[in-house]
Amino acid sequence: MANMMQRSLPLTTTRTPVLQFLRFRGKINIQRPKEPHYERARVVAVTQPKYPELPKARSCFQTRAERTKEQLENPYNEIIAREVRNWLNHSQLVAIFHLNSITADEIFRVRVQLHKQNLHLKSYGRKIIDQAVTGTPYEAIMPLFHSNHCIVFSPNQQQIGTLLKITRRVPQMVLLGGIVEKTLLSRNELMAYAQMPNLQGAQAQLVQTLNLAAGQLVQHLQTHQVNLVQVLDVHAKGNGDTNTNTTETADES
Repeated sequence: MANMMQRSLPLTTTRTPVLQFLRFRGKINIQRPKEPHYERARVVAVTQPKYPELPKARSCFQTRAERTKEQLENPYNEIIAREVRNWLNHSQLVAIFHLNSITADEIFRVRVQLHKQNLHLKSYGRKIIDQAVTGTPYEAIMPLFHSNHCIVFSPNQQQIGTLLKITRRVPQMVLLGGIVEKTLLSRNELMAYAQMPNLQGAQAQLVQTLNLAAGQLVQHLQTHQVNLVQVLDVHAKGNGDTNTNTTETADES
C-alpha cells in the first residue's frame, strides 16, 4: 500500500538534497577589491546618491593673516613680553642658547648652578620674544629663535667666563650669540670677549703701556747727550793713559 502511494504521489517521497561546496582559489582583498564589471559599475554610478553641498564658511575664503587679526590678543602675553623687555634693558650680558634634547632634571641642575653665580636662565616662546623686541634695538636677535632655545641674563658682563665654564659641561646647550653692553656679538666674539681681562687688569695694562711710551721718549731724547758723554769719557781716559806712559818712559831714561 505504501509503495503504491509513493508511486502515485512521487512528491511525498523524501530525498536528501545534493550539496556541492565551492572554494575560491584566492583570498578576497578587502582593502583593494577587484574592479566590478563594466555594466555593474555603470549601474552603481547611476544609483549613487547625491547630497546637497553644505554652505561654505566665510573663514575658508580668508587668509591666515586676516583670521589672525580677528583673534583677541592675550593680555598675559603682553605681561610676559614686558618682562622680557625689562630683562633685556637691565642686563649687561644676554646669552642665547639652542637647546637639544635635554631632560627637565638636567635643565633644573643647570638653572641652579647659574643662579648661584647671579646668572638667570629663562625660556620664552617665539611669539612672546617677537612681541617683546619688535620696534626695539634688540630686533636683530629674532633669527636666533626659530627652534627650541633658552636665554641667560646677567647684570654683570664679566660673568661671561663663568657662564661658558658652566655650559661647557652641558653639551645639549649650544651657544648661538649674545648681547654685551647693548652690542650684539656672535659666538666667536663672545669667546674672544671671555678671554679679555677685567676692567682693573685692562687699566693696569694701559698704565704700563703709557709709562713704557714715556720712558722710551725720555730715553730717545737723552740718547745724543749720553753718547757724547761716553765718547768724551773714553777720550779723557785715553789721554790720561798716554800721559802716564810718557812720564814712566822719561823716569826710566
